[in-house]
Amino acid sequence: MEQRFNTSEYQQRLSQVKAKMEEQGVDVLLVSNPSNMNYLTGYDAYSFYVTQALIVIKEQEQPIWIGRRMDANGAKLTTWIDNEHIYYYTDDYLHSDMKHPMDVIAHLFKKLKQDHRRIGVEMGSYFLSAMAYETFKSWLPNATFFDTTTLIGYVRMIKSDRELQYMRNAAANAEAAMQAGINSIKKGISENEVAANIYYAQIHGVEGIDGDYPSIAPFLLSGVKSSSPHLTWSGEVFNGDEIVTLELAGVHKRYHSPLARTIKLGEPSSKEKRLGDAVTDSLNETLNAAKPGATCGDLALVWSDAIRKHGFEKYDRLGYSVGLSYPPNWGEHTASIRQYNQTVLEPNMTFHLIPGLWEDDCGVEISETFVVTENGCETLANFQRELIKKES
Repeated sequence: MEQRFNTSEYQQRLSQVKAKMEEQGVDVLLVSNPSNMNYLTGYDAYSFYVTQALIVIKEQEQPIWIGRRMDANGAKLTTWIDNEHIYYYTDDYLHSDMKHPMDVIAHLFKKLKQDHRRIGVEMGSYFLSAMAYETFKSWLPNATFFDTTTLIGYVRMIKSDRELQYMRNAAANAEAAMQAGINSIKKGISENEVAANIYYAQIHGVEGIDGDYPSIAPFLLSGVKSSSPHLTWSGEVFNGDEIVTLELAGVHKRYHSPLARTIKLGEPSSKEKRLGDAVTDSLNETLNAAKPGATCGDLALVWSDAIRKHGFEKYDRLGYSVGLSYPPNWGEHTASIRQYNQTVLEPNMTFHLIPGLWEDDCGVEISETFVVTENGCETLANFQRELIKKES
């Protein structure tokens, strides 16, 4: 199978992670986040609904993959690590009241003589249950445990040239999916038909750039539902006078480039136009402030000052680091663009900047994914940035 990055790039990533481990006093990592597993090894399978892990030992040149037996061949096919570093547990450990896959992983720690060491665990991971953690810990009474939820994530924030190319490709797919959605929205068409066309475009991709499944379903918010940012579609039919928000991502090789736009079927009301102008102008001012040396908190203050000129107050988070991901979320769970966040922007960091204003009966979202450059920032997609008016 295709190796998406050179082995040397994976090894460089591993070295950076080990340096972070040294800084934090950690000897060995138990990695459960599938994005982090992919980042360090290339492992790519829809197997994260069961227990699986990557073990990074500070003194060893290769990490160790362990998961369900039927997924072990997938690890051999998609990773750069030797077969001798691939372990598995059998299916009798799944959904059993008598034993747990963490029994096998803990015994592997003992076999590798890692059971007396300082172990980093991604305690905030979606993919490590309370039962899994407690089972693992119970087998290793002489180990010391540390929370390393964001350790690999902060290494991932600065992208390589190949990663940025994948994200630019993802942005091209996002443009196509957004256009497919906008083209589909019209009087008499149902929301689920629009969502189906978006999904087709996301997965089909554009010419020469294959698509992939997104980590989040497309958000399609019409009419009063546009006042709540995380609703999905239904079977409702467009009447021809709705305001509609679409938030989606283009995906390529698991790298995401999210994009949100708001569309009005027919003539925008004065409130809708005011919201659209406020979001567009403030988004542009915030993008102009994005450059190396600025902090995420600085960008949030620019946004707050900008919307205040339009008569609005809003202090919610308006962006986050983004890149490689698996369901249920495409964020990297590290830096957030919000007030008081002191993360300093550096070249090759990538963020999804998604400001929105929501009233009780409608809302407007317009977003951009951008990469920090040497002198400012570059938006990855090239798409009409305003409240989009469409004849019904």
